[in-house]
Amino acid sequence: MIKVLHINCNYTGNHVHRTMIQHLNNNEDICSNVFVPVYSEKSDLKQTNNVVVKKCFKRIDRFVFYYKSKKIRKAVENAYQIKDFDIFHAYTLYTDGNVAYKLNKKYNIPYVVAVRNTDVNTFFKYRFYLRRRGIKILQNASAVFFLSKAYKDETFNKYIPQKYKDDINKKTYIIPNGIDDLWFLNNNIEKNKIDKNLIKIVYSGRIDKNKNIETTQKALEILRNKGINYKFSVVGPIDNKKIYNRIIKNKNTIYFPKMDIKELINLYKKNDIFIMPSKKETFGIVYAEAISQGLPVIYTKGQGFDYQFKEGVVGFHVDYNNPNEITKKIKEIIEKYNEISNNCLINCKEFKWDKICNKYIELYKTITKDRGI
Repeated sequence: MIKVLHINCNYTGNHVHRTMIQHLNNNEDICSNVFVPVYSEKSDLKQTNNVVVKKCFKRIDRFVFYYKSKKIRKAVENAYQIKDFDIFHAYTLYTDGNVAYKLNKKYNIPYVVAVRNTDVNTFFKYRFYLRRRGIKILQNASAVFFLSKAYKDETFNKYIPQKYKDDINKKTYIIPNGIDDLWFLNNNIEKNKIDKNLIKIVYSGRIDKNKNIETTQKALEILRNKGINYKFSVVGPIDNKKIYNRIIKNKNTIYFPKMDIKELINLYKKNDIFIMPSKKETFGIVYAEAISQGLPVIYTKGQGFDYQFKEGVVGFHVDYNNPNEITKKIKEIIEKYNEISNNCLINCKEFKWDKICNKYIELYKTITKDRGI
């Protein structure tokens, strides 16, 4: 059995990671323990036999990177017999990855590391003095994970020196997040044909500037002026009250508070297309959830969901700031609706957690086998 120590600073607020650990532990070859460093003891996450939630730094420590990292590492060493583990899995390049890097240097235990939104758009972009350490962590990792090709390309093109690219690229993998098993129940039924006289659009996510809901509304108004009526359902928590107040002024927009999975599934089954032209998106799990219900998706060019599938298979990418282009892609989906919708139902299986976790497990086995474990 391979013993994995997952170091995950985002575990308390991320149900996706919790679901992943549950699926990993369903495999009898893997034993997963999770260390969750936090700055506050307030958490809805209860400590269990395989999850340790530890307050080990203060909020202000984030401004002193190496000091914060050292405190986390010491907390990890106090919580476990480190030599009992075969591999470390770090869920961010900097906060988690630097801890894994230092433990690797001390105990000679291999680690794998993921590169996420904060790593690219905060650490690499603005904290110039830490770029060299980020490269070191990537160089010493046994495997590097990205959620999407878009973020991999951005990282390699902007931040990794040419002389290191080949070596890091050889051990880099694109592995998306999975979606809850509930999305796959009763999703093998073809959707009804689209009513071209009333297109039903849906969005689910936070009401904020990044999600760009108002651009979607502009595109839909262009569609209406071309003679195609629509209904736009917006679901999610309100982060920006001003944006919320503006979007609900549109008489064809209906707002719903945040829904649970079953409620969202029922809503998706009543709609035709999912649109979210976010300005920035690491992956965009809501697109995967939408296609599981046969909804073609419109997503942002060069961001997280782009390149997950060949263009036109489950939907189209767009310039997030171009409502005319969004309108054009909506019309393309309408014309090929049955084909694209059925493609969605077929291809959504790529986001089953069992399939995704098997990729991680095979890598764990390959890496530990190389060490003779």
